Amino acid sequence: MITVRRAQLADVAVVAPLFDAYRQFYGRSPDPELAARFLTERIANGESIVYLAETREGEAVGFTQLYPSFSSVSARRIYILNDLFVVPTARRANVGRGLLHAAGEFARGKGALRLALSTAKSNEKAQALYESEGWVRDQQYYHYSLEL
Repeated sequence: MITVRRAQLADVAVVAPLFDAYRQFYGRSPDPELAARFLTERIANGESIVYLAETREGEAVGFTQLYPSFSSVSARRIYILNDLFVVPTARRANVGRGLLHAAGEFARGKGALRLALSTAKSNEKAQALYESEGWVRDQQYYHYSLEL
């Protein structure tokens, strides 16, 4: 049995190792202090919403992090689902699905227009999960970034 709840500042020590593992999944070097500091700043400043998935025994097995944003064209709030990570031993146990549902419920409760996310082209397992939950891959827009 997995429970998903909104993480608070007091949960940073539990979420930070998951966040660090997520960063490593995307090729970054381990940095537990950076992970904890970054999460502390985001949660303390109200800049992100973090959901934590735990087993009945209290083991942290996944998290997702949302950032608030807006759609200028629609003049409505959106949330960017920027991070979603499930420990390898808990994959295929509906942890990711539970985190997606919690994110969706939160965003709907805030009257948001939509959730948006991006993932690596090679992350086919995550893409399959998103698509099974009704997420649609953008076929209309190109997305660009500029490294500063």
